[in-house]
Amino acid sequence: MAELVKDKESGVAAAGGGEMDIEHSRTFLEARSEEELLSGIKKEVEAGRLPPNVAAGMEEFYRNYKNAIFQSGDPAAAETVLSNMAVALDLMLLDVKDPFVFQPYHKALREPFDYYMFGQNYIRPLIDFRNSYVGNHSLFYEIEEKLKQGHNVVLFSNHQTEADPAVTALLLEKTNPHIAENLIYVAGDRVITDPLCKPFSMGRNLICVYSKKHMFDVPELADMKRKANIRSLKEMALLLRTGSKLVWIAPSGGRDRPDPVTGEWNPAPFDSSSVDNMRRLIESSGAPGHMYPLALLCYDIMPPPSKVEKEIGERRIISFHGAGLSVAPEIAANCEKSEEVKDVYTQALYKSVTEQYNVLKSAIHGKQGLEASTAGIALSQPWN
Repeated sequence: MAELVKDKESGVAAAGGGEMDIEHSRTFLEARSEEELLSGIKKEVEAGRLPPNVAAGMEEFYRNYKNAIFQSGDPAAAETVLSNMAVALDLMLLDVKDPFVFQPYHKALREPFDYYMFGQNYIRPLIDFRNSYVGNHSLFYEIEEKLKQGHNVVLFSNHQTEADPAVTALLLEKTNPHIAENLIYVAGDRVITDPLCKPFSMGRNLICVYSKKHMFDVPELADMKRKANIRSLKEMALLLRTGSKLVWIAPSGGRDRPDPVTGEWNPAPFDSSSVDNMRRLIESSGAPGHMYPLALLCYDIMPPPSKVEKEIGERRIISFHGAGLSVAPEIAANCEKSEEVKDVYTQALYKSVTEQYNVLKSAIHGKQGLEASTAGIALSQPWN
């Protein structure tokens, strides 16, 4: 972590939308205790460098992160919290002062400061690896081989938390680092506009789009959002033409939410138009393409609000918990292009994701562990 802080100090000038001046505050990087971190937030508000609402979110973020890390029982929990939050708060403050602007296609920032490793190091201690599992791990090697051959691969997945990219990468980083570091996520605008989330997004490869769920939050901006989405689709088409691209997309258009009556979490239904748009992009790329259903279970780590919110700046509830990732064999699309065929294909993907999700749920929440494996979904812990 000390190396990451050192990188942060040397790379601060290039992190924002332009050149940083020498007046950037070192309040958080120089903090040596919780008291200094929290008083630093107040100091930045008083100096007029930090809006009070953002400061309140930062303080809540700190306290929730601290509680989650201490749940792990790690004897180095206090040091982990201080070092990770010092860098996180500094990056958040930097973006408030000099906001980073995401392009339609954003390539992860790895130097002079490595935002990817920042996100990995921040989320890693939140995962209970003893109670985490990967389904059909051998298929990730199959996917890597297809990428090496110049093929494109799309992962149609459910979406649970803002931490999904980090959780996915952390469960694969030891055995499949190429996938972990090169995965391109189709991301909604909220993770590239919220100052508490942006530093984590800067470390991921993103195609930035506006979700249908938020298209009309501000009616007068709807036309701008549509045009921006068209630009992003064009960027994706250009990327796919070069081949060897791995794209993650959540066709539900947002994060899963608990059932309001039962409180149970399940993958949100897939939108057939989102699936079909991705299929057409793959087929028109000129490179061979493959489409796999992927399931994620990690909502306990950073659950979203129970309902979709219009306002930017949601509360971050954080916990230490097991997580799961599973992929199933690719599902080829039918050559027919009727609406009925599109719906059938979308439902086939969704059914597979749901089946995998239920196996992960049995393993993690049902405490069945590896015994939750089925004939079609073999669980393992590839980091052991």
